Amino acid sequence: MTKEEKYQQLVPQVKALIEGEDNTTAVLANVSAAIHEAMGFFWTGFYIVHQDILILGPFQGSVACYRIPYGRGVCGTAFERQETVVVPDVEQFPGHIACSSLSRSEIVVPVKNADGQVKAVLDIDSKALNTFDETDKKNLETIVSLLSHLW
Repeated sequence: MTKEEKYQQLVPQVKALIEGEDNTTAVLANVSAAIHEAMGFFWTGFYIVHQDILILGPFQGSVACYRIPYGRGVCGTAFERQETVVVPDVEQFPGHIACSSLSRSEIVVPVKNADGQVKAVLDIDSKALNTFDETDKKNLETIVSLLSHLW
């Protein structure tokens, strides 16, 4: 099955999974699990905005950094820019925060509320270089757009 085909199955699954549920922790936990299981990524999870810090939220994978400052690392950069950041090789990203030395590539997608404010970021890491592309960006942005009702 191609990556696009996996996402074509995943997006409606996520919609059904979160329909009618407004508990932020529960929704983020199940969404991270659904993405992680369907796509087989190394680490999949959320960091929640608290003032100018991203704080670790629900995730699937190995232990992670608790706090990431605004503008620092890939997550903090996506938070600051308010846009998706795709990193083919984390070792080439200035200021990368290595929560795991096994992570080689990364995508971070801001989660915005209905007013367009960033309230969280979806962070996904891969053990392989160049894992993430426009297919991931487009589909993960679609998935996080389904979460705006949580804030």
